[in-house]
Amino acid sequence: MKIAVPKPFMFRGGKRAVLLLHGFTGNSADVRMLGRFLEKRGYTCHAPHYKGHGVPPEELVQTGPDDWWQDVINGYNYLKNQGYEEIAVGGLSLGGVFSLKLGYTVPIKGIVPMCAPMYIKSEEVMYQGILEYAREYKVREGKNEERIEIEMNEFRKTPMTTLKALQALISDVRDHVDMIYAPTFVVQARNDKMINTESANIIYSEVESVLKEIKWYEESGHVITLDKERDQLHEDIYAFLEKLEWQN
Repeated sequence: MKIAVPKPFMFRGGKRAVLLLHGFTGNSADVRMLGRFLEKRGYTCHAPHYKGHGVPPEELVQTGPDDWWQDVINGYNYLKNQGYEEIAVGGLSLGGVFSLKLGYTVPIKGIVPMCAPMYIKSEEVMYQGILEYAREYKVREGKNEERIEIEMNEFRKTPMTTLKALQALISDVRDHVDMIYAPTFVVQARNDKMINTESANIIYSEVESVLKEIKWYEESGHVITLDKERDQLHEDIYAFLEKLEWQN
């Protein structure tokens, strides 16, 4: 059975552009509703996919942060090549880490890291996340329980070098957060079980931005863009973007 995977999207709303970045093991569906919301308010939104995401899990573990960072840069350059001079970025989880990295690598109008980790709770938590993603993917493919177990046993034998590389990326970005001067709106879910929520305070205190804000969402979990406070989140991100000094 072929499963329908969300595709990268480009919603053309106006001259102001927002690059939207999904999380680890996620895809553009993480940020699609946010993209549509902003498009209706005059923002062009582009969400790329990282290599190895939205495909069978066996392909995911063959890729790593260097591949995904290249996809982020390609997404940024895609907007530039389409004629968008001013680009803000918002990212969920790993996408939030990449949004911060963009902030000290290329010209960025504003940054919205959402539930972005500054350190990993543990490699075990991440490993379990990959196993859950793998099982879920196989269920959606319509495989029976016996087949899934056979494939999962094989999958567990795969070296997970990706996890070590991911930890190194997060550590590196944390070391450079104080090089960020772009306006930053830090978003954090209070009920986030995936990351250490102290990460939000680290980002907020260490970015050097003159305009910086932080907001905690009391009812939400890690995938805040799809949780019960998403409508409020959309409004808050829009309000933040409207405060930026756009040239057009």
